Parts: sequence; C-alpha cells; structure tokens
Amino acid sequence: MAVVDDWQTSDLFTPRERLALEYADAMTVTGRETTDELFARLVNEFGEDGVVELTEVIAWENASSKFNRALRIPSQGLWKK
Repeated sequence: MAVVDDWQTSDLFTPRERLALEYADAMTVTGRETTDELFARLVNEFGEDGVVELTEVIAWENASSKFNRALRIPSQGLWKK
C-alpha cells in the first residue's frame, strides 16, 4: 500500500500508470477535479473508449468502498498493509 501512496515519485510506475493514478485521485479525493488538461492527456493516452472504461473501473471501486464501509463489511484481507 505504501508504494501506491508514493505513486507520484515511485519508479515502480510507468508514466501511463501514473496518469491513471492521477485520474483516480482526481475522481476520488474530495476537493479535486478532473481538469480539461488532465482529460485531454487521458484521451491522448487511452483513447475515448479507454477513458470511459477507466472511469467506470475507478467509479466502481469508489462505490464498492463506500458501500462496504457503510455496511461495516470487513476487508477480506486480500491486500497487505
């Protein structure tokens, strides 16, 4: 998990992966927005269909997280902390 926290500076992520993580942060973190500049970079890298798919996956993970937290559904322990 610590590696993902450092996605902006970690050498473990490609520029393409960093772009996807930047988008995930923009969609997820309260107070952040998807700027026109970020959206243009996404379309350039992933294409319009790819951006739609990426948006769906990020939105699904966000919704699942909120749903599970609200209903007190515990983690299944699939990720190491």
